[in-house]
Amino acid sequence: MTPRFRQALAFEWIKFRSVRSTVWTTAVMAVLPVPGAVFVAATESLQPDDTVLGGSLTIAVPALMLAAVVGALVMCGEYGSGTIRTTFAAVPRRGTVLAAKAVLVAVLLSALALPSVTAAYLVGDALLDDSYAQGDPMPALLGVAGAFAVAGLLGLALGTLIRHAAGAVTAVVAGLVLPSMLGPLFGDAERWVAGISPTAALEKLVQSSDATAEAVGSLGAWPSLLLVTGYTALALLAAAALLRRRDV
Repeated sequence: MTPRFRQALAFEWIKFRSVRSTVWTTAVMAVLPVPGAVFVAATESLQPDDTVLGGSLTIAVPALMLAAVVGALVMCGEYGSGTIRTTFAAVPRRGTVLAAKAVLVAVLLSALALPSVTAAYLVGDALLDDSYAQGDPMPALLGVAGAFAVAGLLGLALGTLIRHAAGAVTAVVAGLVLPSMLGPLFGDAERWVAGISPTAALEKLVQSSDATAEAVGSLGAWPSLLLVTGYTALALLAAAALLRRRDV
């Protein structure tokens, strides 16, 4: 890393941990999967064809949404408070600012998600009875952590494009939820419409019984995650291009 980028990354870390909304949202995201696994086991709500891995990570979907919200807040919070002007004065290269935010979001979310979802799986494995199939936790848990990072980057891209916290959060949550809700309206194309969401990639990775080809697309778990990563990268490139053209 160049000295300029390291300095920008240090600035972003200081700002991140200084804003309560991002800190608390990130904390809830990291904590949520474990009590979710306990709840699922206590209520005995799994289907007979579900797996221990899928059941333990049932609440990973709302946690993934929070990861996307964190990404949006990292950029929109500065526009809302007006500190974005100070940021651009300190680091005039706006692409460097966005890159520093992207690295921070990706590394932090994946680093928090991996132990969180691993702990949730271990708790579920201890509490659920042996009648359920185990599932294959590795390397699926690594992919789940990657999905959290990708969701956060998608939120960051939309936050940069929209600049308004409420609008960006609404857009990113809609992007995670609406494909599976609207998929049935598209007939035979349902599997493709529903399959483009990060939540679809997550459900495939955790081997949920709900992750059927009809519901979340016929792509495998890793190709699905790769697809989501690809259009997230394009969204970040569009955000970077627009950021350079704006006055602020």
